[in-house]
Amino acid sequence: MKNIKLTIQYDGTNYSGWQRQKNAVTVQEKLENAIRETTGSFSATIGSSRTDAGVHAKEFVCNFFTDSKIPAPNFKMVLNGVLPEDIVVLKSERVDDSFHARFQSIGKKYIYTIITGNNRPVIGRQYVYYFRRKLDVEKIKMACKYFLGIHDFSAFKKKGGSVRSSVRTISEMEVTVEGKLIKFSVIGDGFLYNMVRIMVGTLLEVGVGRFQPEDIKYILESKDRTKAGKPVPALGLCLEKVFY
Repeated sequence: MKNIKLTIQYDGTNYSGWQRQKNAVTVQEKLENAIRETTGSFSATIGSSRTDAGVHAKEFVCNFFTDSKIPAPNFKMVLNGVLPEDIVVLKSERVDDSFHARFQSIGKKYIYTIITGNNRPVIGRQYVYYFRRKLDVEKIKMACKYFLGIHDFSAFKKKGGSVRSSVRTISEMEVTVEGKLIKFSVIGDGFLYNMVRIMVGTLLEVGVGRFQPEDIKYILESKDRTKAGKPVPALGLCLEKVFY
């Protein structure tokens, strides 16, 4: 048996997230079906993250064990030959048997993109969230600094789940403006369910004046989900990179 690491990219529009589910089409299901078709046997994949329905990934990492004689670098070409057009393998390589895509990750980078203006987008609309109201970007940038460091993000996670701790470390939280596009870039050692989407939704509330930048500090301290803003839609979110 050999351990194969895949770096893949996918458009999450037509999928109910990464993780295989009953009665839903997922990225993991499509990838595992492709592995079975090309190797002749089933191999369970281990994903670096559990992206939600509609979330995209630029560089998603996963691994699987196989006794196939296909050389590790060739899995890229072989799998791309049978995968749907909205999933592509960027790289395939053999790694040590101890490698685990999820547990050995030390951080992830997400980017959330919104588009402003009077006209809602048509072309490329599945990758951006249209936000019509005027935003004070400078106040949003001021608010970002309150997310940096080690915090309990209970106020910024969807209720439910079985995580042992809501404490996470955010090392980068930046906002950039590119014409009508506003991009929120965040790097952390891990993220809770809907955490990035709730963070961005709360920052938009700062941008329209409902919250002040310093309110982020008090929302974090409250650990109360009702104090933060609503999560923004999934379509604007992309997993950019997984760090090891």
